[in-house]
Amino acid sequence: MRSIPPLPSAVSESPVELVRVRDVTSGSRGLRDPARYHRVRPGVYSPRAAWDRLPPWGRYLARVHAYALVNPDAVFALESAAALHGLPQFGEARLIHLHAERAARSRRFGDVFVHASVDVREIVEFGGFRMTSRSHTAVDLMRVLPAPFGLAVGDAAISPAQGGDVELSTLRELAGSRADSRGSRVLRLTTAALDARSESVGESVGRGVILWSGFEPPELQVEFRSPGFVDRVDFFWLRAAAIGESDGYDKYVGRTPERTTRRMIEEKKREDRLRRQCTSFGRWDMAAAVAVTPLVAELIRLGVRRIAAPRTALLTPMRSNPRSLPRAARQRSRDETTSRG
Repeated sequence: MRSIPPLPSAVSESPVELVRVRDVTSGSRGLRDPARYHRVRPGVYSPRAAWDRLPPWGRYLARVHAYALVNPDAVFALESAAALHGLPQFGEARLIHLHAERAARSRRFGDVFVHASVDVREIVEFGGFRMTSRSHTAVDLMRVLPAPFGLAVGDAAISPAQGGDVELSTLRELAGSRADSRGSRVLRLTTAALDARSESVGESVGRGVILWSGFEPPELQVEFRSPGFVDRVDFFWLRAAAIGESDGYDKYVGRTPERTTRRMIEEKKREDRLRRQCTSFGRWDMAAAVAVTPLVAELIRLGVRRIAAPRTALLTPMRSNPRSLPRAARQRSRDETTSRG
C-alpha cells in the first residue's frame, strides 16, 4: 500500500534555518565563521551542521529561499519554481531561474538567470512567493531537461499519488501552444508519454528509459489477487507475463529497526506471491534507470520485446545533466560559496 500525499497548498519550506545579516542585531561576525555557518548567498547564512546534512535538492531549495529573502519581488521559474512547487528535482540545479515578463532579452548574473520569453507565463503566488504555475513550470522543464527527467516532472504534476493537481489535457494543450521552438521535439515526445498513474519519480524515469530504449510499453499499476491479498505492481507486460518494480528504498525504512525488518519481510512475501503469478519478475532502482544499460539488460532478461530502435540521444544526457552541478562541485559547495549576486 502506497501512501498518497496531500495536494500542495503552499510552497515547500526551506529545509534549513536561514539568517540574514541585516536581521542580526548583535554577534553578526559569528555568521562569518565557516565552521559554524555556511554562506548560502551574500547576506544569508545557514548553520553549518544542518547545511552539510542536506541532500543536493535540499541545498537547492534553500538557495531559492535565500534568494527570495533578499529579493522579495522575484518571480521564480523552471527548476526554482519546481523546487517551491514540490515538483521533482535531479541533483542540485546550477542556477536560480527567474521569469521577467517585460525583459527584452535573457541575462545571467552569477548563479542567477533571468529569462525573457515570447510566450506568456501564468504566475501564481503562495505564501508571499511568486512563481510560474505548476502547469507552466512542468512544460518549461519538459523542454529543457533530459527526456526521462522531464517525463517525471510532467507525471508528478498530473499524478494524484504524487500530489499532482494539473489535468493532462491542460499540459498537452499548453505544450502545443508554445511559440518558442526550443526543445519542441522533446516536448512533443514527453507530453505524448505522460501518464497520471505513475506513483513515483523512479517509476516515471524508468518508464522513459523503457519507452525510448525501444521496448514494448508496460501496463501500469496492474493488480494481482491471491487469497487475502491484492498486490499492485509498477509495470506489467502481458505478452511476456513479466512484472517489473521500480525500487525506492525509503519505503522499507521504519521508525525502528524492528519495523524496518517487518517491512522487508512483508515485501519478500509480496514478491513471492507475485512470482507465482508471472513468468519473470525483476527490480531496478533509480541508479539503474539513469545508467540505462542495467535496466535494458534487466528488460531483456525478463523477455520484454523490443519493438523500435533506441532513441539514445534522449537518454544519455541523464548521466551528466548539464543543468545540475556535477558531484565534485556539489561537494565543494559544502565548504565554499559559489553564489554571486
